[in-house]
Amino acid sequence: MGTTTRGIRNNNPGNIDFNTRNQWQGQLGLEEGVPKPRFARFDSPENGIRALGKLLLAYRGKDGEPGVGGPGIDTVQETIHRWAPPGENDTGAYVAAIAQRLGVTGQAAIDVRQPATLRTLVEGIIIHENGYNPYPDSVLAEGVRRALA
Repeated sequence: MGTTTRGIRNNNPGNIDFNTRNQWQGQLGLEEGVPKPRFARFDSPENGIRALGKLLLAYRGKDGEPGVGGPGIDTVQETIHRWAPPGENDTGAYVAAIAQRLGVTGQAAIDVRQPATLRTLVEGIIIHENGYNPYPDSVLAEGVRRALA
């Protein structure tokens, strides 16, 4: 790829918003060098992927959408609607892409506590947020391992 996206430059491939209350492992602060800084910067892609995974795991304990899945956020649809709110994103396309990658429907329950499910979900988000996944398997695997630790 000729250009590097903000998410890749920031070692934040999920484009996690910067928030001073979040004390993510390896978080360096607010992104730099852009007119309207919004996203967090991390010291390594592994720690950015870890934060992405930790957020997805935390969603399980949040209120889901009425009539969708079980208690908490446990479907691709609910996860993506929380991750990338419909007011800012084409969530229909996002949900469809992630569901296809996981081999489920958007309203099927998924268990992000399963390493293979979390890894597939994380990789799908990285691709959707950045247009591609620049990371070798070892980097992705380490970030997901850290999230589950």
